[in-house]
Amino acid sequence: MSHLDEGVVGRYALPGSDHTAWKPAPPDLVSLFDRVVPADPAVERRKMFGYPAVFVRGHMFAGLCEDRLVLRLGGDALAEVKQRGAQDFEPMPGRPMKGWVVVPRDVLADVGLTGRWITRALRHVSQMPPKVKRPKAKKTATRRPR
Repeated sequence: MSHLDEGVVGRYALPGSDHTAWKPAPPDLVSLFDRVVPADPAVERRKMFGYPAVFVRGHMFAGLCEDRLVLRLGGDALAEVKQRGAQDFEPMPGRPMKGWVVVPRDVLADVGLTGRWITRALRHVSQMPPKVKRPKAKKTATRRPR
């Protein structure tokens, strides 16, 4: 079985475990995400692991993962959203991503509130220095002995 099967959004495997397919994001969540992302020329829309995501200055600040909206926040905003019920984002069980949270369902139920949280994530990440693209390493030709 190929780990590039059609219809699979992404895959990961831990040593000694089965491959686990990521589920596509629900259309209503994709639609919400499209509506609430700020219309700012600095915001770049791309896909990350097959899911919609938004970047500023080369850094991702919000995106979808399966049926979850995840945000990158810091300081008071991070503490505040956790008080509202946000959980640390773990793309793989037991591997939380520092500064990333899963937006709680009650926030997602309010389009305006969801938009404000995404804007806060945008402001937070906009304060980071721009991500510098590293040049790709040149491949060296290696000859196999005959």
